[in-house]
Amino acid sequence: MENSKLNIFIVEDESIVAKDIQNSLVKLGYNVVGVANNGAEAIQQIQETNPDLVLMDIMIKGPMTGIDVSEKLKETMNLPIIYLTAYADEATLSKAKITEPYGYILKPFKEIDLHSSIEMSAYKHKKDLELRKERDFLYSLVENKDEAGADILFVKANSKLVKILLKDIYYVEALKDYVIINTQYARYTVHSTMKDIEKKLGNTQFIRVHRSFIARIDKIQAIENQNVVLENDKKTIPVGGSYREELLGKLNLL
Repeated sequence: MENSKLNIFIVEDESIVAKDIQNSLVKLGYNVVGVANNGAEAIQQIQETNPDLVLMDIMIKGPMTGIDVSEKLKETMNLPIIYLTAYADEATLSKAKITEPYGYILKPFKEIDLHSSIEMSAYKHKKDLELRKERDFLYSLVENKDEAGADILFVKANSKLVKILLKDIYYVEALKDYVIINTQYARYTVHSTMKDIEKKLGNTQFIRVHRSFIARIDKIQAIENQNVVLENDKKTIPVGGSYREELLGKLNLL
């Protein structure tokens, strides 16, 4: 997100300080969409203007503190908040931390502090939103059947949802916080856990053969030593000791 497109709301009860911050933001290329000096006004205006980021003074006029305002905003909105304060005592910091702010600037601050905190917070928030979307990449299995009677699931690829037929999946591989779904035609990387994907795929057509691998049973061509060989591309994946007995139990052995 470019800073010239960033809409910022200021919550500050010292009018001179608020004006100074506003001037600094405009100079840095940001767009100031509003200024409030108390909690009730801040909540109303922030909800109306829906800014990209809020600069929140902790000590403001009225019964609500900036921390109280942040807690209220978190109930209905997802936006990055940077606290501005002259108070750095442990009790204030502890209360502030609970609201999960994106930054904390101590007064008096320099323009460069303001700029770097805003840029880092905006970037982190953008990445957090992307991560949240990635967590939704893997949708629950659709209860309906498609025209061929095959179960399907949807994954997000190139900003669109793509339907995958379960019969096309060869194996699933774990990679840190992601899983890679390997089909006959493509690979899809989704943010999920093996436990979650195992649950979504079910245990009738798929089996966990290793801590890091799930294989489709009818794609298994052979079991050689401690490996499973899949048909077509002859992909070899390892068999974990604790999974071997269950694997053999699933196969029709003569």
